[in-house]
Amino acid sequence: MAEQTWLNHIDGAWVAPAGGEYLATIDPATEEPIARFARSGAADVDAAVRAAHRALSGEWSMLTPAARGALMFRLADAIAADRDRLARLETIDVGKPLRDSLGDIDGVVATLRYNAGAADKMEGATIPLGRDIVDFTVLEPLGVTAHIVPWNFPLGMAMRSLAPALAAGCTCVLKPAEQSPLSALAFAELLDKAAIPKGVINIVTGLGEEAGEALVRHPLVRGITFTGSVETGRRIMATAAAGIKPVVLELGGKNPMIVLDDADVDRAVDDAVMASFENAGQVCSSSSRYLLAPQIRDAFIERLCARAADLTVGPGLDDPAIGPIVSREQHDKVLGFVSAGVAAGARLRQGGGRPAGLNRGYFLEPTVFDRVTPDMALAREEVFGPVGVALDISSENEAVELANSLGFGLAAGVYTRDIGRAMRMMRRLEHGCVWINGWGVGGGQGPTGGMKESGIGRERGLAGIRNYLETKNVAIRV
Repeated sequence: MAEQTWLNHIDGAWVAPAGGEYLATIDPATEEPIARFARSGAADVDAAVRAAHRALSGEWSMLTPAARGALMFRLADAIAADRDRLARLETIDVGKPLRDSLGDIDGVVATLRYNAGAADKMEGATIPLGRDIVDFTVLEPLGVTAHIVPWNFPLGMAMRSLAPALAAGCTCVLKPAEQSPLSALAFAELLDKAAIPKGVINIVTGLGEEAGEALVRHPLVRGITFTGSVETGRRIMATAAAGIKPVVLELGGKNPMIVLDDADVDRAVDDAVMASFENAGQVCSSSSRYLLAPQIRDAFIERLCARAADLTVGPGLDDPAIGPIVSREQHDKVLGFVSAGVAAGARLRQGGGRPAGLNRGYFLEPTVFDRVTPDMALAREEVFGPVGVALDISSENEAVELANSLGFGLAAGVYTRDIGRAMRMMRRLEHGCVWINGWGVGGGQGPTGGMKESGIGRERGLAGIRNYLETKNVAIRV
């Protein structure tokens, strides 16, 4: 693996970067290089986009929606057959436990199959204008679409936007994150097996400020999907505005888990363990702040800390509960939040340091703070690591106000035995997803996305396919 060099995948072929430069991807459990991949620039991106543009008018465009869906089903089958290899690549590239990577690949297959089945079910409408005019709408693919994805769920995030774009009839250029390119490149090897026409899916690797920037600026790109930081999302949106290009952005969150005085505390703690520490907390929809009623606060924190202390931490291939953080840069950033929290007066209740016996790799114990106040960075900024913070609330109103007080608005959770109470709060929460008595409940059929600075647009479900369709109105005088 260490000697392997990956090229870009453009127009159905493996192509070396025009500049002849390569980057290394690092195993976060060992801090050792795994493989090299292309450092792409504007010339490589141009070749990929032009290949996708040619494919728009080629064999792909002649397929019926049902035939397009059939090829997508074949691609899903090819991924399922290669499940073990793809999962192992994700684990060594990102650090997550192997069983989680296997589950992620299963999710990739399910996402592709859902969208494949929907390819022939996106319909236009007829508009009643009287006997003398027939008026109807036709749905057409947006064109060449750019997909810039994060490192936390490499192939899963890629397929979340690739699959609906394919279902709509678009052609695609994917840029995986520079921290985790391997599963996307291995996925490219499966395109021929599924008989996907050349140029329909192209993959270029490299840095965001080089390959990503060139992709967003390319005049033949007609739509952009990005998941990542608010700062980068702003730059992408501003750049896309020059070409009047629609964007779909998911930009993270500081998601409140509101646990009220009548909640099932054990259920809330179970969800907090999963939602705070899964994938080492590197999840946009993690439950990163707990807003706790005083009646249940102590019981919640004590049970959460006990559960967190029992979680195993180690290399992903050993299948622990928690793997390493993805990179040295991210590891240092999370440790900075921990140190700043202690200095600001928050109480460290659990974790906060390197686990015993793990002297290499970007590991951090699952970490819990309480006595956190709303003005602290721990309470306001996205940590993106295995760190949960507890804040006190005195009422429903205070919980909602605190939940809505930040620029983020991705997801929120409410835990209470009173469904009327939960529904009242749901209507006031400024978040794209509101989960009641279960964190992250739902499936790929339900649309997800953020409000305010957490993004624009919705992904998953039929709403996700509509991102990649244009509506054309046709009127005929008879």
